[in-house]
Amino acid sequence: MKRTLSLVAIMLLGLSADAARAQSADGIKGVDDAWVAAAKKGDVEAIVALYAPEAVYYPPDVFEARGKDAIRKVYAAWFAAVTITQAKIDSTYTTSGDLSLGHGTATVTMQPTAGGAPQTMTVRVTAVAKKVGGKWMYVADHASAPLPEPPSPK
Repeated sequence: MKRTLSLVAIMLLGLSADAARAQSADGIKGVDDAWVAAAKKGDVEAIVALYAPEAVYYPPDVFEARGKDAIRKVYAAWFAAVTITQAKIDSTYTTSGDLSLGHGTATVTMQPTAGGAPQTMTVRVTAVAKKVGGKWMYVADHASAPLPEPPSPK
């Protein structure tokens, strides 16, 4: 019986260690996943909590939002204008130490609060997160809409 309990204890410790390693290795992917969940809820405060105090956010339609108050203002205006019905971030992630980078695309489907047809937008995204007090947070978040292809030369 003691041997069985010892084996169970060792297995549980191993699972706990694996979970802790996964959480610490999650890096910016975990922040992106939390962003998607909060965006679908229209939860401005949950999104702002993902940003470090000194973070800078470059949304597609604003030059920059620096610091949590400015970031809050941008998201509050966005969520007042639309309801996010779908959101997906498709990025490649790299984590080294306390820094993590993600780059790829984000696709968001929005229902205008004033009425009208839903709109789907795909933007390019690049974001950097760092560990702040043991928690991964955005320090730089950049989303940009690609320009249309230039006309063919004649």
